[in-house]
Amino acid sequence: MVKPPHEAMHRIFQHDPGLFSRVSRFLGVDIPRPVRATPLPTDLTETSPVERRVDTILRFETADQGDFLLAIEAQGSRNPDKPASWAYYTAYLWMKYRLPTALLVVCQDHTTAKWAQQAVSSGPPQLPTLTLRPVVAGPHNMPVITDPEEARADLVLASLAAITHAAEPAVNAILKALSTALRDVPEDIADPIVEFTAQGLGKHPAKHLWRNLVAVDLSFYKSYLVEEIREEARTEARTEALAEGEARRAAEDVLAVLAERGLDVPEAARERITGCDDPQTLSRWLRRAVTAPTAEEVFDTE
Repeated sequence: MVKPPHEAMHRIFQHDPGLFSRVSRFLGVDIPRPVRATPLPTDLTETSPVERRVDTILRFETADQGDFLLAIEAQGSRNPDKPASWAYYTAYLWMKYRLPTALLVVCQDHTTAKWAQQAVSSGPPQLPTLTLRPVVAGPHNMPVITDPEEARADLVLASLAAITHAAEPAVNAILKALSTALRDVPEDIADPIVEFTAQGLGKHPAKHLWRNLVAVDLSFYKSYLVEEIREEARTEARTEALAEGEARRAAEDVLAVLAERGLDVPEAARERITGCDDPQTLSRWLRRAVTAPTAEEVFDTE
């Protein structure tokens, strides 16, 4: 049962919203008098299910400081809505499990990492109320592991180093060290590392290097993703071979037309034609070869 003091202590502010600004000087804060105050519904119950999911939640037990929770969020870019969601996650977990709750945000670029590690408060500057201070892991603080022995000592950390440096030049050296370290590692240990790394690199250019390293250095592994990586590498190789073959045939067609017309083809012109790997350019040269008075004039207007 709600008692009268409880009601009075908050309803008085409904009666005169400006009271808060007048009281603030006694609270040691300076709150400007509001120009408008609008009462809002006080029932915070969700009327329909709202899906809120944290990427990962871990409960840790420690010998000295007891248990605590760690919520982990992967963040690919700046999102102004995220701090409020993170504050909700941590407050909800704190209330549900009655355990200290921390937040780790993992990023892949400096801009997002710098944004994510800024403290954000739910209240105005004078009354921060609930302040969120995530711990951020990203290219600014994760190690650059380029020694295979160091990578072998902690394969998971080396994989995270590659993931967080996915957009950085250092990622190539990290990936080479990691693939070397995995060569003599049992398959059941190596497979998840290979897959985490491949997934973490996403669409960054480094994914091509990783796929090539896996296809060559780790050829004895048979996991689904490893086979997928190898198949992609084989497909890329076939595509390149087909493109080279198409260009070679197109160059031969240009030379055949010139020969059929009895035109002399100097060595420099022949080398230029056979050295071209652009099908569109070769197609244009082929059309010109039908009417050009000399082989050199196939290249006119370029």
